[in-house]
Amino acid sequence: MTSIKPRKQRYILHNAPLHKKRKWISSHLAENLLLKYDRRSLPVVKGDTVKVMRGNYRGHEDKISKVNVRDQTVEIEGATITTAKGTKIAKPIHASTLLITKLNVTDKWRRRKLESGLSETAKKEIEKEAAEQLKTLEAEKKAAEEAARAEDAVKKAEEKQKEETQEPLKEEKPTQTTEEIIEPKTEEEKPEEKIEKSDVEPPKKKPA
Repeated sequence: MTSIKPRKQRYILHNAPLHKKRKWISSHLAENLLLKYDRRSLPVVKGDTVKVMRGNYRGHEDKISKVNVRDQTVEIEGATITTAKGTKIAKPIHASTLLITKLNVTDKWRRRKLESGLSETAKKEIEKEAAEQLKTLEAEKKAAEEAARAEDAVKKAEEKQKEETQEPLKEEKPTQTTEEIIEPKTEEEKPEEKIEKSDVEPPKKKPA
């Protein structure tokens, strides 16, 4: 910030470009991470485990589910608020009120930044941690795919049951219509027979 005036500082924060806003969404590291990576703070990323230090959810610790760059806020799993309609939505929390307890090291660009200036042993530890996190991510993806397949199978089975129940009803309907069509024909044939009888046996006239 170049200005001391709060008015100008707020204006700069609100109208700053996105690449600058992204860097400002950063939080302090816990003591063990501070000593390990030799850094005080880092920009927050989706997947980092974080502890809330202030507010209603003080002491809550969970993973970050979303980072809103435009609003400069973060959404954490488990931190929700209820709307006037009664639905639950994620509570937006400012990154300055958070403390990073575990880093998401799956991104190679982030690893390069962390490894710069560190010893080789620290670099090896970071690589091992990244490999473990990637394995857990793959396992989670597979579990999610299996769950989606199971849901699809259940939906298909329900649809088949509905179709089977609807088919006999469709077969019964045309039989009723044919009976309805046949019945009026029999009624119409009766007056024709009466007319034929009247033609065959005309009334006899007396001779004058």
